[in-house]
Amino acid sequence: MKIAIIGAGNIGTALAEGFSAIEKKENIILTRRNIQHLDEYRSKGFQSTDSNKDAIKNADLVLLAVLPQQINEVLKEMAPVVDTKKSTMISCVAGITIQNIKDVLGKDTRVVRAMPNTALSLQQSMTCIAFGDKTTELPDEHKKFILELFNQVGTTLVIKEEMMTAATALCACGIAFFMRAIRSASQGGIEMGFHADEALQLAVQTAKGAALLLQKEEAHPEKEIDRVTSPKGCTIAGLNEMEHNGYSSAMIKGLLTSFNKANELYKN
Repeated sequence: MKIAIIGAGNIGTALAEGFSAIEKKENIILTRRNIQHLDEYRSKGFQSTDSNKDAIKNADLVLLAVLPQQINEVLKEMAPVVDTKKSTMISCVAGITIQNIKDVLGKDTRVVRAMPNTALSLQQSMTCIAFGDKTTELPDEHKKFILELFNQVGTTLVIKEEMMTAATALCACGIAFFMRAIRSASQGGIEMGFHADEALQLAVQTAKGAALLLQKEEAHPEKEIDRVTSPKGCTIAGLNEMEHNGYSSAMIKGLLTSFNKANELYKN
């Protein structure tokens, strides 16, 4: 399939690299206003252009990876030339609904929403995907291909569109929240006597181990926590102190704040 990636910044270029595992690079065209930033990818065999209109001509899949405040301008630019009978839009833009895109490109436009996170550069993204409504539903083989594409950069989960803003907060914004938790752990390690690089290494590997335990054992976090805590022990003492200071509450409130902000993005 011919794939056009509109807005090839960090997310767009990482997706291109991942997609190239199952699609020829010459079938993937990247766009960016400053095309010099795409020299590296052109040398690898990808196509590139600074014209969104040129990029979407004959494209089977058009992946939108621009900022929310840019999406209206981009959609209006593409509207006169987009072939809604041939092209399927895949939006990775936070806060933009399928209906928002149809309002500009036309009611017959096939639209899919996808929300990856920055771990896609390591093929470890958690990507949530919502397919369009019944009136413009994709053929099963197209859905399968789209899932296969995003599986090249991590794990996918098909969800209802009304859950996409929540997916943005939990997966896309959430990766920064977990990074902050790791940074906090490493700072604690420094205060206890480790050098900064040692503390960060210990925190990163411990976090990785915790995630893998949950993933491999398919266990609830509290089950694994119970395996670490002992009566009157140091683990439960530390956990309770964190909870007394609002650790879980702060994480939940942060997620909900990001969720509410994502809901406002298109309006602004």
